[in-house]
Amino acid sequence: MAKIPYRDVTRKLRKQQTPSEELFWEAVRGRKIKEKKFLRQYLIPVEHEGQTRFFAADFYCAECRLIVEIDG
Repeated sequence: MAKIPYRDVTRKLRKQQTPSEELFWEAVRGRKIKEKKFLRQYLIPVEHEGQTRFFAADFYCAECRLIVEIDG
């Protein structure tokens, strides 16, 4: 089984946002909320049983240490 590059996965997720994600992104992009920068489909490394795996957060603000997950 071939490994799927994480960058390709996150790029695909950004292009296929749900309507709720699009609405949230328009509200926060360009530092619109208190000058805080949000990133979309941010990869967060997680160590599990000696392996590094990645969790793709829908939105991430490093300054606030905030992850936002939006379902449908």
